[in-house]
Amino acid sequence: MQKANQPKVTGEEAILKTILLVEDDSTIGEALTLIISQETPYTGLLASNGIEALGLIQAIEPDLFILDYQLPLMNGIDLYDQLHAIEALKDIPAIMISAQLPQREIDQRHIIGVSKPFDIDELLQLIESNLV
Repeated sequence: MQKANQPKVTGEEAILKTILLVEDDSTIGEALTLIISQETPYTGLLASNGIEALGLIQAIEPDLFILDYQLPLMNGIDLYDQLHAIEALKDIPAIMISAQLPQREIDQRHIIGVSKPFDIDELLQLIESNLV
């Protein structure tokens, strides 16, 4: 249900929203990207590591980050810090997924933590609530 003071989001506006998913496990990453495209009106872009993600943001400005914590080359916290150091991205919300979440670090940065394995419906609800 939409709150009275929130503007109505039409399908056209929602489809313009992009989620940058950074996950090094290609099976999980591809599955989540597919689920996002099938179950939400949003576009999901997949990067397999932080360097690739930093390259992608040169061309797009995502509306939400979903970051794995245990990534090659740099962990999800380091990637989050680099992404949020960019002025245009500093207010973009982030969800971090991992079997071993660094709770203190994600709490300090106001990142939403989701432990693996996770319930896909709960993740979809978090995506929706952060893109309203």
